[in-house]
Amino acid sequence: MALFIQQVLVCAASLLLALSCARVEPAAHDANNAVGDSPDAPSLSAAEPFALAPEDQTEDALNNVRRADEEARAGGNAVAQLTPAEHMRRAAIYQANRAFEEARAHWRALIERYPTDGNVPAAYFGIGRTLFQERRYEEALPVFQQLGDKYSTTPAGRDGFYYVAATLLRLSRPGDAAARYAEYVERFPNGERIENAYLNIIDSLREAGRPDDALPWIDRTRARFKGTASDVAALFARLRLDVGRSDWASALSTSDELGRTTLPKASNTTPAEVAYLRAFSLEMSGRKDEAVKAYLGIADSAGSYYGWMANSRLQKLGSEAKAAAAAREARVAAEVKRAAGDFPAPFADVLVRASKQQKIDPRFVLSIMRQESGYRPRAKSAAGARGLLQMTPDQAAKYAPAVKLQNVTEDDLFKPEVNILLGGAYLGELFRMFPNLPEAVAASYNGGEDNVARWVVRAVHKDPGVFTSEVGFNESKDYVNRVMANYRAYKILYTEDLKSRR
Repeated sequence: MALFIQQVLVCAASLLLALSCARVEPAAHDANNAVGDSPDAPSLSAAEPFALAPEDQTEDALNNVRRADEEARAGGNAVAQLTPAEHMRRAAIYQANRAFEEARAHWRALIERYPTDGNVPAAYFGIGRTLFQERRYEEALPVFQQLGDKYSTTPAGRDGFYYVAATLLRLSRPGDAAARYAEYVERFPNGERIENAYLNIIDSLREAGRPDDALPWIDRTRARFKGTASDVAALFARLRLDVGRSDWASALSTSDELGRTTLPKASNTTPAEVAYLRAFSLEMSGRKDEAVKAYLGIADSAGSYYGWMANSRLQKLGSEAKAAAAAREARVAAEVKRAAGDFPAPFADVLVRASKQQKIDPRFVLSIMRQESGYRPRAKSAAGARGLLQMTPDQAAKYAPAVKLQNVTEDDLFKPEVNILLGGAYLGELFRMFPNLPEAVAASYNGGEDNVARWVVRAVHKDPGVFTSEVGFNESKDYVNRVMANYRAYKILYTEDLKSRR
């Protein structure tokens, strides 16, 4: 399953190149960027960037290191005496397969046995990061704090300093998180995550219920990064802030400015999304005729999420608008039917049974499956997710009792009947958390339900298009759009028991 796995330290990347959990643009590390570092930071030998070789990204590699570690334990050693590089290699293999405790054993052994080795900061970060991935935030926080305090001359140390803020957010302390991001800005004005820190201050203050305090940071961010994607992202943050507090006049002004601006991908928005928020603001401010015209101006097609959302709004705005929406829907239905072969319904019997058990729509499960694995039972991600719905071993352990499965192995996740049962249980839990909002379920499947809970609060309005605008990760927002486009197609092509409508 995709959960944050797009942001974890995976096989092909250096352990020193961790991705941000609070905002997920990768940043190149430059040890010369830091200022204001602790004068008594430990002296470390240099560490070369560590990356897994292709042969270490296989099931055989995982099985081999497990056998080797089991032999060491049989000989009376908790962890074998290895070189720092081998500890890092084995930890990376375990982490890539979400065998987190086994990974931490090697990082801890490296720290204990080689305290001056250059890999020590990365090992501390690995420990904190995997605790974070397991949502053990109270345990992760002191690890990141120690890392940031002791090793801020290193990239991993600065990442640890930054991750304190990300962890505070997950502990429902957005005000403290904003203060920590601000401290990062002050201490590391040219740090690897400086643009993300500025942007995260804005959203953290919003989550803390302090939108007025966020406004100056929008201006500071735009001035600091004028002409860049972060400048545009800050302007988009202003639009979302305006919509969230129903300041429709300001929202219209901001959306008009964004409409005249080129929107790079890193700004985490699109012209269709900005147009939708503008049309929504017109509607909410009572300018119905202008709202109808604005919604109709959002092009609709089988792949257009905001075109679909515009139709939903038009259907509520009177007879002429409703008729226009129906005509648009008919054109999309014809487009989908021409591409029906791209939307099969494999494993239908298992899907229907599992979905009925969880009281969810099997067409939505298929929409996730299409995006996660392309319907391939043997699919495996670089982060250790397996099978049709890309389930991970830790998820299997959590959901197996709910579907009366015992002793589920990693290989079992490649079996359709097992994977669908487990994935269905997870999706059922998400729908109970976010009822009647499939966008939030899709966002959770990719970006984590704790993040989604924060985005729902930020959105304020009970409109799915407004919620989707608050999805904070580029990849997760794109994922939501794709899954919802799949879902639209499956609803056109199949009944709720997966019988073809053709």
